[in-house]
Formats: sequence, structure tokens, C-alpha cells
Amino acid sequence: MHTLTVKIQDSVFQEFLNFVSKRKENIEITKDKNLELDPYFYERKKQLHQDLEEIENGTAEMISHNDMWNNINTHLENLKK
Repeated sequence: MHTLTVKIQDSVFQEFLNFVSKRKENIEITKDKNLELDPYFYERKKQLHQDLEEIENGTAEMISHNDMWNNINTHLENLKK
């Protein structure tokens, strides 16, 4: 079995449901709550796992704690101007 995400225009939604209902023994429709709440859920999840892997294997570009706070302070000073 394969899993796909299908976007259907409102104008053909009922037609699509009719088509699927005729083949319901071979097609299962479920709503993915993750996509309902966040259409980019799976892309973000993939990026997060990639970022964590890079941190764990040491290939992620990291800056020191002091450099981070210096950047934040510089940014805040620039906002005040």
C-alpha cells in the first residue's frame, strides 16, 4: 500500500469522494491532524531531525555562548537607534 497527500479543489471534491467510494475496498481515506494544524509539519520534522543529526555528529555550525549574546546585544542596540 502507498500513502499520498492529495489536495483537491473544492469544485471537484464531491466528484473525488464519489470516485473513491466506488473503490473503497482498495482506497482508505484518513485525515492527517498534523497537516490540518500545520501544512508544513513533515518538512519541518525532517529539517529538525537533520539539524539534530548534524549537532550530534559535530557537523553543525555552532557559535559560542558569548558570541551569541554579543550578537543579540548588538541587534538590540541597533533597534534602539
